[in-house]
Amino acid sequence: MSNMCSLLRSSDPIVGMMNMCPVLSTPIDWKETPQAHCFFVDLPGLSKEDVKVEVDNGRVVKISGKWKAEEEELVDENDETKKLDVKWHRVERNRGDFCRKFRLPQNIEAHQLKASMENGVLIVTVPKQQVKKPFSKLIEIEDK
Repeated sequence: MSNMCSLLRSSDPIVGMMNMCPVLSTPIDWKETPQAHCFFVDLPGLSKEDVKVEVDNGRVVKISGKWKAEEEELVDENDETKKLDVKWHRVERNRGDFCRKFRLPQNIEAHQLKASMENGVLIVTVPKQQVKKPFSKLIEIEDK
C-alpha cells in the first residue's frame, strides 16, 4: 500500500470523513432562477475531460469524475526505476471518485442541459420549460 493510501486511511478523522463523504469533498451550489436550475461545482485541479455530466431518467442530474492522486500521476507502476521515494506528511486534498445526483422538478428541459468549466468550477444549467401564461378573454354573449 502506498504512503498516500495509508495516510488517507489513518490520518486525521476529519480529513478521512471529508474524503469519504461526497457532500464534503464535492461541494455544490444549486440555484433556481425563473429560467433555469444552475449548479456550481468546485472541482479544483480537474479538467472537463475528468468530469462527466449526465441526465438519468429525464430528471436526475448526475455529476461524476475522479481526482487523481499526485502519486498516481508521477509513478508508473510497471517501471520500478521511476518510483519516487516520497514521504507524505499530510494529505487533505480530494482523491478518488466522486458522484453527486440531484432530482429535478418536472418543469425542466433536460434535453437542453448545458455544462461549462472555467477555473476549476463546473457550471451546469438546466433550462425550465416555458410556462404558458394563462390567458384572459372577455366572451361576448350572443342574443338568441
